[in-house]
Amino acid sequence: MNIGLTTLVVSAVTISCLHTATGPDHYLPFIVLSRSKKWTMSKTVFWTVLCGFGHILSSVVIGLIGVLLGWQLSKLTWFQDVRGNMSGWCLLGFGVVYLLWGLRQAYLNKPHKHFDVYEGGDIYVYEHRHGDIVYPQNRVKVTPWILFAIFVMGPSEPLVPLLFYSGAHRSSLEVVVLISVFTITTVLTMLAMVLIGCYGYSFLKTDKLERYVHAIGGAVVTMCGIGMVFLGW
Repeated sequence: MNIGLTTLVVSAVTISCLHTATGPDHYLPFIVLSRSKKWTMSKTVFWTVLCGFGHILSSVVIGLIGVLLGWQLSKLTWFQDVRGNMSGWCLLGFGVVYLLWGLRQAYLNKPHKHFDVYEGGDIYVYEHRHGDIVYPQNRVKVTPWILFAIFVMGPSEPLVPLLFYSGAHRSSLEVVVLISVFTITTVLTMLAMVLIGCYGYSFLKTDKLERYVHAIGGAVVTMCGIGMVFLGW
């Protein structure tokens, strides 16, 4: 495995782990549903894995747009001589923009998803800003299939520039490896967090980091871009 692909893989693993572990909505609903509905462990694992793959599906669909853009760009004659440097700069530029956007999102306290648990084990999902009042009519009762729909509609944006970079190099191997690594890491991280919670352990306090999840993803992509452009990764 060459150093460029290694860098992309490490970035994909880091992003998927941080994106999953810092978002309680990736695992808390499964823990609560499992306990309140008295699910078997196999049923808990099934819904966690299914929703994890649904989450990845939307990420990959958006990421393949990045692959297509990079692939088309690589066909231009003038791009052939500079594509390594140009794609690296694009990766760096996206990372910086995404980092700044993530910091702005955290500063402006934009709405984000939350889950409430009621007596009897019912779970409701809603969007809110920190400090805002949420009215009952703004909440939606969570069922396993609604949870699946939520995950399908919530892609992980940092995967896009990584796949764009591979597309610009016309590397099918990189695209397949990145998607595979991102999928496996995300699902395993979700599963690990759910199992840890189901067995009563909670040594990671991630709710404070949730607000900065986009900024963290942007920082990882930025570091990857800096390595590609300036350090010869």
